Amino acid sequence: MNKSDFKGVLPAITTKMTADQEVDFAGVRADVAFQIEAGVDGIIVCGSLGEASSLVATEKLAIAKAAIEEAAGRVPVLLTIAEDSTRAGAALAAEAEKIGVKGLMVLPAMRYLADDREVVAHYRAIAAASSLPIIVYNNPLAYGIDISEAMLKEMADEPKFVAIKESTGDTRRINETIKALGDRYQLLTGVDDLALESLILGCQGWIAGLVVAFPKETVAIYKLVQQGRIPEALEIYRWFLPLLHLDIGAKFVHNIKFAEHIVRGTSPVMRAPRLELVGAEAAHIRAVVEEGLKNRPDLAKYGF
Repeated sequence: MNKSDFKGVLPAITTKMTADQEVDFAGVRADVAFQIEAGVDGIIVCGSLGEASSLVATEKLAIAKAAIEEAAGRVPVLLTIAEDSTRAGAALAAEAEKIGVKGLMVLPAMRYLADDREVVAHYRAIAAASSLPIIVYNNPLAYGIDISEAMLKEMADEPKFVAIKESTGDTRRINETIKALGDRYQLLTGVDDLALESLILGCQGWIAGLVVAFPKETVAIYKLVQQGRIPEALEIYRWFLPLLHLDIGAKFVHNIKFAEHIVRGTSPVMRAPRLELVGAEAAHIRAVVEEGLKNRPDLAKYGF
């Protein structure tokens, strides 16, 4: 993969679990097939939505391998590096390359609020561990570390850093990054309910969450924007927004897995300490999803 490949819709799929909280590899394969059939451009496994914090490295590699086998070369599979230490992240990156992963989405080291110098050193160490292209995942709202414009300039001399997952929640950052760095990095929107705005402002890809339940609608919005059909994209997006809001907040994994369960009948099981939604929380998600299904747009109207 190179920079030009980081375009389109890249689902960050959930990690299916059995009733006893073990990875359901048949479920992983089914998800990959479902997304590819809907027209996505790549698959990202073991991200935040994929419960990376609850998986061990051997599980992550096994999940990636299952996804690669199911994809069978039709789309690239990327693995998320979200480890607690630089050493662990570099080791996982090296092993990922050996099994055929085509790219990495890399977060700062977890559980420690590193300073700028440490964050840059971490990213450079991950880059040195393999020849794979890297998406720099910037989500200061969730992880407390902001990869600033100055840091991105400093990192620009490493060609393996090809893209940025822009999840700051501030669309001004898109214009500021493009103004400061031109086309050095491919920009990918990582906040579902800012996706349309971000695509219009210059993001060339969408690392999506609710795509796990609604891939065709996600792909349709992306393609309509690329075709300059903004009013039509906006029609679908406005229908989608109450669902896209489920991607925001501490329980976004709970929300999206439950939404996916309602729409597709997939397992809502998460690995502890996460517990399935109950009571008012579950009722709210169900109401949002059922309202969305009731008013689901006819994509044939838009040529899809």
